[in-house]
Amino acid sequence: MSYQLVWFKRDLRCEDHAALVEASKLGPIRCIYVLEPTLWMQPDVALQHFEFIRECLHDLDAQLHLLGGTLEVHEGEVTEVLNNIWVASPFQGLHSHQETGNGFTYSRDQEVSKWCQSHGLHWGQYAQFGVTRGLKNRNEWQANWQKHMEAPLYEIHPIQFWEASPVPNSSAQCLTPSTMQAPAHLRHNPPLRQRGGRSLALKTLNSFLKQRSMGYRGGISSPLSAPDACSRLSVYLTYGCLSIREVVQATNEELLQTPPQASRKISGLSAFMSRLYWHCHFIQKLESEPEIEWRNMHRGYDALRENEFNDDYFNALKDGKTGWPMVDACVVMLRETGWLNFRMRAMLVSVAAYPLWLHWKPVGDWLATQFLDYEPGIHWSQLQMQSGTTGINVTRVYNPIKQAQDHDQKGFFVRKWLPHMRQIPNMWLFEPWNMTQEEQNNIGVYIGKDIPQPIVDIAIATKVSKDRLHARRNLSDVRAGKKSVIDKHASRAKRTGRKSSKVKTTESSPQLTLGF
Repeated sequence: MSYQLVWFKRDLRCEDHAALVEASKLGPIRCIYVLEPTLWMQPDVALQHFEFIRECLHDLDAQLHLLGGTLEVHEGEVTEVLNNIWVASPFQGLHSHQETGNGFTYSRDQEVSKWCQSHGLHWGQYAQFGVTRGLKNRNEWQANWQKHMEAPLYEIHPIQFWEASPVPNSSAQCLTPSTMQAPAHLRHNPPLRQRGGRSLALKTLNSFLKQRSMGYRGGISSPLSAPDACSRLSVYLTYGCLSIREVVQATNEELLQTPPQASRKISGLSAFMSRLYWHCHFIQKLESEPEIEWRNMHRGYDALRENEFNDDYFNALKDGKTGWPMVDACVVMLRETGWLNFRMRAMLVSVAAYPLWLHWKPVGDWLATQFLDYEPGIHWSQLQMQSGTTGINVTRVYNPIKQAQDHDQKGFFVRKWLPHMRQIPNMWLFEPWNMTQEEQNNIGVYIGKDIPQPIVDIAIATKVSKDRLHARRNLSDVRAGKKSVIDKHASRAKRTGRKSSKVKTTESSPQLTLGF
């Protein structure tokens, strides 16, 4: 008996899983995950991503066992794996979710499509997010998003799983999540990162909807309150432990059930719903133009920073030794936890792009390895937006001294992650380089030894960089090129109310409110 092959990618769940359900309607199914060597050689991956996926696969395998099936983990390039499976036991169709990933997965999917065509196989690809493949006009996008989010969740009906016949062929052998081996070259697995799997994702969703959402408004900007106030669902959406549709519908249902007097909770859930909308809005940009992973969205900004990249500045940023306490503390937190709230992420990119004048691509590759919740569509759109190369967004420059004063007034955050700062008096906490030699001697902490000297004068360097960016922006051909970027990528969002039987969004400050 033949079967349908279900290929799990970044959709590591059984619930609301279109590929699984649609394939099961056609006959027995077989479920695989492919461990791709070339994917793990890309510059935007890290050991933390591998280990998180392994945890998700353990959970997914357990879910499939409850349904009567199992998950096979195959190692190799996808077309090679498909061919090996086909030779051993031909299948009738391939099913997976659409993926808006990095340049490698884009090219890989093109190869898979060619392989399916050459074998006369139908490849069913199903929408994972509210992203429209082949979108011709941005005016249609919001309605498409709304339709996807309002659609009923896919329900799991009894599934018939394919029963393998013994085949004396080594290519038929496969791994399990427990026997997967991380590539030896991978580094960076933060000790305090979130753990993977749907069961943890559901607990995180429930705790946010029921309790933590009350602190969302006003709590997500400070790195002190954000770890609890933010939903912390981003990584579970990235790897598909939850579908965004079930999160949108669960949030909308919680809004409808919340009494009017619970104003803080209503405000928090409404703001969160808005960000779920912007999540897909940004991913659509990469879906519509995959090249924004490696080239400027507005080509008028080409060669603005690329030819002046300062490796010393970049290394200081990566090492948390810029000399600006808020920046360095954020880098250390990111290194230890794999997570940082949006405002602090934006500040890191701003510091890289303006006073350090670093091009966004190398910075983006590094940050991708640091963010456990790295979502390519959001990541590269935000890197370009914060660096000023989209041509359609206002210049957003975050001064790390002001950010510290606004969001860490008593220095708890800075002192937590930078031990030497615990000795610094409050008056010098965010500008320790202004201490006199006598004051340094009194506390036994020295600028240039224990605490780095700022690598540039931030006021002067920021002004110079902004002047250079605005000079480029004011060129006639750059101004003329702005319209095409707006037509292709700008939002057409409309404001809507709160209470409704349908999924609604409550946008605020379009394109500037979404976290990475």
